[in-house]
Amino acid sequence: MGHVNNAVYLTYLEETRFAHWRSIWHYRQDGADARVPGVILARSEVDYRAQAREGDALEIRMHVAHIGRTSFHYQYEIVNEAGEVIVQAKTVQVMYDYAAERPLPISDEIRRMLEAV
Repeated sequence: MGHVNNAVYLTYLEETRFAHWRSIWHYRQDGADARVPGVILARSEVDYRAQAREGDALEIRMHVAHIGRTSFHYQYEIVNEAGEVIVQAKTVQVMYDYAAERPLPISDEIRRMLEAV
Protein backbone atom coordinates (compact mmCIF):
# COMPACT_ATOMS: atom_id res chain seq x y z
CA MET A 1 0.00 0.00 0.00
CA GLY A 2 3.04 2.28 0.18
CA HIS A 3 2.38 3.65 3.66
CA VAL A 4 3.62 2.68 7.13
CA ASN A 5 1.29 0.15 8.74
CA ASN A 6 -0.37 1.30 11.97
CA ALA A 7 1.22 -1.47 14.06
CA VAL A 8 4.72 -0.38 13.02
CA TYR A 9 4.33 2.86 14.96
CA LEU A 10 4.09 0.88 18.21
CA THR A 11 7.46 -0.65 17.37
CA TYR A 12 8.89 2.83 16.73
CA LEU A 13 7.64 3.92 20.17
CA GLU A 14 9.05 0.79 21.81
CA GLU A 15 12.47 1.26 20.24
CA THR A 16 12.46 4.90 21.36
CA ARG A 17 11.65 3.88 24.96
CA PHE A 18 14.35 1.22 24.99
CA ALA A 19 16.94 3.66 23.63
CA HIS A 20 15.95 6.14 26.33
CA TRP A 21 16.25 3.56 29.10
CA ARG A 22 19.62 2.38 27.80
CA SER A 23 20.86 5.96 27.81
CA ILE A 24 19.73 6.82 31.34
CA TRP A 25 19.98 3.56 33.32
CA HIS A 26 21.72 1.13 30.96
CA TYR A 27 18.61 -1.00 30.46
CA ARG A 28 19.16 -4.40 28.85
CA GLN A 29 16.31 -6.46 27.48
CA ASP A 30 18.07 -9.71 28.30
CA GLY A 31 17.96 -8.94 32.04
CA ALA A 32 21.69 -9.56 32.42
CA ASP A 33 22.11 -6.86 35.06
CA ALA A 34 20.10 -7.57 38.23
CA ARG A 35 20.36 -3.88 39.23
CA VAL A 36 18.32 -2.87 36.19
CA PRO A 37 14.61 -2.67 37.01
CA GLY A 38 11.97 -4.52 35.07
CA VAL A 39 9.52 -2.37 33.14
CA ILE A 40 6.24 -3.42 31.55
CA LEU A 41 3.98 -1.54 29.20
CA ALA A 42 0.56 -1.06 30.83
CA ARG A 43 -1.15 1.14 28.25
CA SER A 44 -0.64 2.64 24.82
CA GLU A 45 -2.78 5.21 23.05
CA VAL A 46 -2.08 6.24 19.46
CA ASP A 47 -3.74 8.95 17.38
CA TYR A 48 -2.94 8.72 13.68
CA ARG A 49 -2.89 12.21 12.14
CA ALA A 50 -1.39 11.61 8.68
CA GLN A 51 0.25 8.88 6.63
CA ALA A 52 3.95 8.20 6.50
CA ARG A 53 5.11 6.72 3.23
CA GLU A 54 7.66 4.03 2.65
CA GLY A 55 11.11 5.65 2.72
CA ASP A 56 10.05 8.74 4.72
CA ALA A 57 12.52 9.94 7.33
CA LEU A 58 10.64 10.28 10.61
CA GLU A 59 11.62 11.96 13.86
CA ILE A 60 10.24 10.59 17.13
CA ARG A 61 9.92 13.13 19.92
CA MET A 62 9.33 11.78 23.41
CA HIS A 63 9.11 13.29 26.87
CA VAL A 64 8.15 12.17 30.36
CA ALA A 65 4.66 13.51 31.04
CA HIS A 66 4.04 12.10 34.54
CA ILE A 67 5.80 10.09 37.22
CA GLY A 68 3.70 8.24 39.78
CA ARG A 69 4.55 5.81 42.57
CA THR A 70 5.06 2.72 40.37
CA SER A 71 4.36 4.07 36.88
CA PHE A 72 5.46 6.79 34.52
CA HIS A 73 3.94 8.19 31.34
CA TYR A 74 5.53 9.22 28.07
CA GLN A 75 4.06 11.43 25.37
CA TYR A 76 5.29 11.20 21.79
CA GLU A 77 5.04 12.92 18.46
CA ILE A 78 6.23 11.36 15.24
CA VAL A 79 6.85 13.94 12.55
CA ASN A 80 8.04 13.76 8.95
CA GLU A 81 10.78 15.84 7.33
CA ALA A 82 8.31 18.64 6.57
CA GLY A 83 7.41 18.86 10.29
CA GLU A 84 3.94 17.39 9.73
CA VAL A 85 2.65 15.44 12.74
CA ILE A 86 2.07 11.86 11.67
CA VAL A 87 1.30 10.33 15.08
CA GLN A 88 0.63 11.53 18.61
CA ALA A 89 0.85 8.87 21.31
CA LYS A 90 0.95 8.20 25.04
CA THR A 91 2.21 5.18 26.94
CA VAL A 92 2.16 4.12 30.58
CA GLN A 93 5.04 2.02 31.89
CA VAL A 94 5.13 0.23 35.25
CA MET A 95 8.27 -0.70 37.14
CA TYR A 96 7.92 -4.43 37.67
CA ASP A 97 9.40 -7.28 39.67
CA TYR A 98 9.17 -10.25 37.31
CA ALA A 99 10.07 -12.79 40.01
CA ALA A 100 7.32 -11.60 42.37
CA GLU A 101 4.99 -10.69 39.48
CA ARG A 102 4.03 -7.33 40.93
CA PRO A 103 4.68 -3.60 40.45
CA LEU A 104 7.63 -1.97 42.20
CA PRO A 105 7.88 1.58 43.50
CA ILE A 106 10.03 3.79 41.29
CA SER A 107 13.35 4.20 43.07
CA ASP A 108 14.60 7.67 43.91
CA GLU A 109 17.50 7.13 41.51
CA ILE A 110 15.26 6.18 38.57
CA ARG A 111 12.87 9.03 39.44
CA ARG A 112 15.75 11.52 39.25
CA MET A 113 16.82 10.09 35.89
CA LEU A 114 13.30 10.37 34.49
CA GLU A 115 12.84 13.90 35.84
CA ALA A 116 16.09 15.00 34.18
CA VAL A 117 14.64 14.33 30.70
